Amino acid sequence: MEAGESELDALARELDEELGVQIATTSASHLCRLTAGPADEPALLSAWLVRGWQGTPANVAPQEHDDIGWFGLEELPPLAHVPVRTALVQAVQSGRG
Repeated sequence: MEAGESELDALARELDEELGVQIATTSASHLCRLTAGPADEPALLSAWLVRGWQGTPANVAPQEHDDIGWFGLEELPPLAHVPVRTALVQAVQSGRG
């Protein structure tokens, strides 16, 4: 997040910069937030579910990402943080997704 930026603003900016899409912020639902990493340099991680956007998602930051992909729950690759994966699966299964 940049100075003075909310999590939702940062999400919108990052998705535009890295996927080339403009999200409908009213379609974004916060799923979970957790702190990870060493105690002296913790990282705050948030997972969001975004249901509405304009543009076609593409890897517009290939220097930062190898690829992007779409996955069903059965094919969802393991995520680095179990609570994020759990929140995502629960949101989709409950109809929020």
